[in-house]
Amino acid sequence: MGDPKGFLTTPREAPTRRPVDLRLMDWREVYEEFPDGKLEKQAARCMNCGIPFCHQGCPLGNLIPDWNDLVYRKDWREAIERLHATNNFPEFTGTLCPAPCESACVLAINDDAVTIKQIELQIVDHAWEEGWIAPQVPATRTGKKVAVVGSGPAGLAAAQQLTRVGHDVVVFERADRIGGLLRYGIPEFKMEKSRLDRRLRQMRDEGTHFRASVDVGTDITVEQLRADYDAVVLAGGATAWRDLPAPGREVEGVHQAMEYLPWANHVQQGDIDAPAISAEGKHVVIIGGGDTGADCLGTAHRQGAASVTQLEIMPTPPEKRTEGMPWPTYPIVYRVSSAHEEGGERLFSVNTTEFVGDADGKLQALRLVEVRRDDNGRFVPVEGTEREIPAQLVLLAMGFVGPEKGKLLSDLGVDLDERGNVARDDSYMTNVEGVFSAGDMGRGQSLIVWAIAEGRAAAAGVDAYLTGRDVLPRPIAPTDRQIA
Repeated sequence: MGDPKGFLTTPREAPTRRPVDLRLMDWREVYEEFPDGKLEKQAARCMNCGIPFCHQGCPLGNLIPDWNDLVYRKDWREAIERLHATNNFPEFTGTLCPAPCESACVLAINDDAVTIKQIELQIVDHAWEEGWIAPQVPATRTGKKVAVVGSGPAGLAAAQQLTRVGHDVVVFERADRIGGLLRYGIPEFKMEKSRLDRRLRQMRDEGTHFRASVDVGTDITVEQLRADYDAVVLAGGATAWRDLPAPGREVEGVHQAMEYLPWANHVQQGDIDAPAISAEGKHVVIIGGGDTGADCLGTAHRQGAASVTQLEIMPTPPEKRTEGMPWPTYPIVYRVSSAHEEGGERLFSVNTTEFVGDADGKLQALRLVEVRRDDNGRFVPVEGTEREIPAQLVLLAMGFVGPEKGKLLSDLGVDLDERGNVARDDSYMTNVEGVFSAGDMGRGQSLIVWAIAEGRAAAAGVDAYLTGRDVLPRPIAPTDRQIA
């Protein structure tokens, strides 16, 4: 610990968000720049604990006290080396991760946690600006070919690790661009796609090949896949969304979040002038109070919605930790994201009872009722609380129930676990020899840090299977349970 009084003399300080009226006029990331001098003082708040619980909070096992101290000492170049030792894509986690490491910070017991996420992001931004990040081309090739199906964070992490140890890796993506949810599920104001494109250029220069607009299982059969590749990594994510089969679900104007969000990204990519589904001038209702709902909220604001209301069936979370969520667990508390700060109304403990359409079958309102939990924990309506709110666009952001059960999984013949995810052993191999699974496809809907950690771990399993060696780190096994 460079400054033994750092956390005693320096309060927590994080970057400010750009003024709402200004940021709603564009799609750029919402945070102002944070001076390096201030960040170095923030890094000095790290206590370099004897038992750094931030490690336990991070599935990647990031060496957080190490690079905090290096930033404090202004050794930014060594800091990126420590950061890259456990994380292929710190700019993705630095912008998108909810930072369970900060919840597990020892300071968070009775003080404000270290600003770990911001320090991580500025380390990698510095490294790109200084030209310290270069392709890592393997010195030798193994002659083994690996197919990675899915180009989200798990697939990209697995692909980069496997390429760097000499395998010939091809990443398949059914969308028209590489990136998975990083490309079309995350709005530009949360992570500008230049961050993703920069990493993809590095991976191409290292030797990873990408094939977009290819639906594996249909455009390429499973037989072709197994014949052409020595191993396969399934990293297609948990893309089967949860629906809401209430009366009137069929009316025009009710869409899944992932039917809505990609259009805004296509506009930002320059593919189209206007989205096929837009909130402009409409009363918008978002059903679901998580991160995806917040992404829809910020997108609707920028498209010029007349109003936005976000519904959540759960009660309003507490402001601070309760006895039921002790440190160092990740607490379910009331949070205000940048999108919530921009406007809209949040309603808790409500349930949708009907989508109301007009004579032409177009959505015009939503009927809802307040709910409470009964003695069995079930949500029951509260009598006399039924009401109707205007809605011309409803977005369902209620999460995902697992991987799509299409031709790819059925033709491969992989087993599923009790939750409907792709089952795998501690090496990440499925019941089909040479076929591995990583990320949300095997774990279920989870955090980006889990996706990258599983991609890295699955790559170690693939490399060991193909070569018998043990050269890649394996952060976690599928059976591991972390605080977050």
